[in-house]
Amino acid sequence: MVRMRSIWKGDLSFGLVNVPVKVYSATESHDRKSYQVDSSDGARIRYRRVREGTDTEVDYSDIANAYETDSGDSVILTKEDLASLPVQKSPEISIVEFVPVDQVDPIYFDKPYYLEPSSKSPKAYVLLAKALQETDRLAIASFTLRNRTRMAALRVIEPGVMTLQTLLWPDEVRKPDFDFLGEDVQIRDQELKMASSLIDSMATDYDPDEFSDTYQDELSKLIEAKAEGGEAFPEAEEKETVDEDSEVADLLAALRASVKDSSTAKDSASENSSATPRKAPAKKTAAKKEPAKKTAAKKTATKKTTAEKTTAEKTTAKKTTRKRAAS
Repeated sequence: MVRMRSIWKGDLSFGLVNVPVKVYSATESHDRKSYQVDSSDGARIRYRRVREGTDTEVDYSDIANAYETDSGDSVILTKEDLASLPVQKSPEISIVEFVPVDQVDPIYFDKPYYLEPSSKSPKAYVLLAKALQETDRLAIASFTLRNRTRMAALRVIEPGVMTLQTLLWPDEVRKPDFDFLGEDVQIRDQELKMASSLIDSMATDYDPDEFSDTYQDELSKLIEAKAEGGEAFPEAEEKETVDEDSEVADLLAALRASVKDSSTAKDSASENSSATPRKAPAKKTAAKKEPAKKTAAKKTATKKTTAEKTTAEKTTAKKTTRKRAAS
């Protein structure tokens, strides 16, 4: 496993307490790397920075950014100009307030970072993490990363690691403006009840390990198959396209069918998980042995009856012989 590299180092401060931390990027892309080529022969495509209308290439060090003013004029800002901005340059993550967890809508969450204690003793780090968990709150913090001031939410994930999740600014989140929001949509009680039943039938605990990036898996198969000159999905069938204008004729019937399918799938999964090795053959063997015992018992009883009859006949014969001799 590749060791993570810290991208920032500073102090996490709240009140008069400073917690030295290192900041690490918490995410990474698993997408396949690609580059552009000429489709005719595979020659790689290269980009050059040239002046507009000419073929003169411009060095990267000579490139500046042009910004548009409110009036529409263009203003060039150099790296020196940008470096003169009076942003906070101190390596400090300053906690400004603590808020309930449910008050920060996830739509404001941007990029997550891990925080690692960088001091010899992690006591202050662990103390803050436990306090956040005990109070069920997020810490709203302000800090500067790559010369940009950012707001972030400090929270704790398992196993006791604090994460710094940068937040979007309010004007970066677009307001939804859709025509249907002004319509008076009538929902029947039966439809709402059935929709709730469908949700209940599909309710479970979230486990991210149960899911995988199907697109990347199939893309890998396609790449390997192409490299070997074969086909990755020879039996792939095109899915039927659904007319966007078509709607479900009976929403309630569709909900009922969905609940039934979900319940059937859940019952099937439950049966498969609780299945145990069958012992039917053993029972059958035992069942076969029982008649054998009964047969043996009948034979023994028959032998005993025959023997008893024979003995009785012999006794009767002896008595008859004695009587004849006496007479």
